[in-house]
Amino acid sequence: MTGKGLDARFGRLWAASTLSALGSGMATVAAPLYAAARSDDPLVVAAAAGAAWLLFALPGGVLADRLDRRRLMVVIDWVRVVALVSLGAAMLAGQAGIPLLYAVLFVVNTGEIVFRSASQAMLPTLVPTSRLERANGWLGGGTTLAQGMLAGPLGGFLFVLAESLPFLVNAGTYALSAVLVALIAGSYRGGGEAVPSAARSVRAEIGAGFRFLLGQRLLRAMAVLIGLLNLTLTAAMAVLVLLATQRLGLDSVGYGLLFTSMSVGGLLGAVVGDRLIARVTPTWTVRVGLLVEAGLHLALAASTSAWLVGFALFAFGVHGALWGIVFHSLRQRLTPSELRGRVGATTLFIAAGGNCAGALLGGVVAGTFGLTAPYWAGFVVAVAVSAATWRVFDRSAVVAAYAGTAPRQPVTSGGDG
Repeated sequence: MTGKGLDARFGRLWAASTLSALGSGMATVAAPLYAAARSDDPLVVAAAAGAAWLLFALPGGVLADRLDRRRLMVVIDWVRVVALVSLGAAMLAGQAGIPLLYAVLFVVNTGEIVFRSASQAMLPTLVPTSRLERANGWLGGGTTLAQGMLAGPLGGFLFVLAESLPFLVNAGTYALSAVLVALIAGSYRGGGEAVPSAARSVRAEIGAGFRFLLGQRLLRAMAVLIGLLNLTLTAAMAVLVLLATQRLGLDSVGYGLLFTSMSVGGLLGAVVGDRLIARVTPTWTVRVGLLVEAGLHLALAASTSAWLVGFALFAFGVHGALWGIVFHSLRQRLTPSELRGRVGATTLFIAAGGNCAGALLGGVVAGTFGLTAPYWAGFVVAVAVSAATWRVFDRSAVVAAYAGTAPRQPVTSGGDG
């Protein structure tokens, strides 16, 4: 099922990741529905989730490098099971409230950060290096299918039947994920650290991850790009509902289909990604992706055609999947095992920072300068970063990275900090 070179161990990781994405997606849909039924301020839910990503991304990477990554993922899943079952039981008893919902969401999102850091760090020990693109594509495709296409309607349907159902089903998906990950044979410690973990400070270990990322030209450039482009993309998506209804003339179904179009593109990109990247090369995958990003913002800013905007979002979905495959695979190739958790967590932190800032800026810019202003700003930023980074991703640098001959920053613990 998963393709040549991807064995049963990867199959279990893929199934666990996909099940977790399905459950998390259902809870993401159900949480604002539950909050909206009891409060007119659903923004607090989004703020709680964003705070978790920013607060715990970096320490989560430290945990992923200090501990056995497989066992860490199992523990995280069971903690999330307990939290969600407690929430579901309180809902059934009529004792739940928004504070409990927020607390459980915080636990779930914090766990997701550490789980993702550990699984990305663990992947290169599960699959041959030559199959990293295919493995990352399958993981991304499973998440897109489960979270982007299935979780929304399923979570909404279950919520109508009973408010507690999406959360209890989510607990079930985490329990299955824990069992599947526990069945993956082997030990998955990062290794390579000579200093006992108790003698190292968290700050020093986080600093080592930052220094390594800054010392890698390709990884540094892609991390900065993702932070900047996430900022403009999230700003654009924050007011997309207004653009869809006021400029494109769409109703709520049409608005939802725009996101479906992007998810379909993402799924297609994940399925064919490894073959497409091999054909056009990672260099041109990144470069064409930058142009697609600029094209999306231009279409959103200038077009009043729902069909054109839908196609632009479809193309963006393909690009997003391909970029994810290239970036994850490059990072996993270039980063030593003992640093993979921290370097991955650092990139998650940068991406989350862009998302949080973009969510705040989108409404402010649109309210001050007009509805299309966030899209014109996104177009200008995308063109500028394309021009600034075009030569960074030259063929020789990428080939050296794939061959494992790219220069590396020495790994140091940084003392006690």
